[in-house]
Amino acid sequence: PGQRNGEPGTGMDTGNDNADTWPADSRQAFVERVHRHRGIVLKVASTYASHPDDRADLQQDILAQLWRAWPAYDERRAFPTWMYRIALHVGTSSLRGQQQRHRPAVPYDDSVHDTVDEHGHDHEAAEQLQLLQQFIATLAPLDRALLLLYFDDRSTREIADVLGLGDSNVTTKINPLKQRIRNYAAPAVPAFAAAT
Repeated sequence: PGQRNGEPGTGMDTGNDNADTWPADSRQAFVERVHRHRGIVLKVASTYASHPDDRADLQQDILAQLWRAWPAYDERRAFPTWMYRIALHVGTSSLRGQQQRHRPAVPYDDSVHDTVDEHGHDHEAAEQLQLLQQFIATLAPLDRALLLLYFDDRSTREIADVLGLGDSNVTTKINPLKQRIRNYAAPAVPAFAAAT
């Protein structure tokens, strides 16, 4: 499919009518920065969407919103912080929309299907990750964002900046979330609770 006012090669259909008039170096800078920090888009999409098609749609929505916001980007701000703010806003908005539609869906459950491990994957780590994803899915949007940034090793200051909270508020919110993770995981995976 052809691109409509999007950056060639990004798969983005942004609807930004001014994109064609931007200097090529600005478009290139955008593509390079987004590519360098693409993990942010992937993490946010997987945190706020459980179905693969929904994740792909959310990734596109995040990229489109980043593209629309690019002309207003302030070089004095850290690009990953700016990117997280926009991505988390799109993710939480998407989650609100999903809750309003309330589409019943049956999530894919690895434990129901026979899987063969040809590559020597660590099943315990996979189980811990699945448990963590299940826990995060139960959280309110702000708490999801907080844990996502925390697990991405962002500083308290950066988390506060991205979420618009005070530093002390971030610290105050993270510690109870860590305890809730321990409580959630302890019955299923004792080693997981000890590791958090």
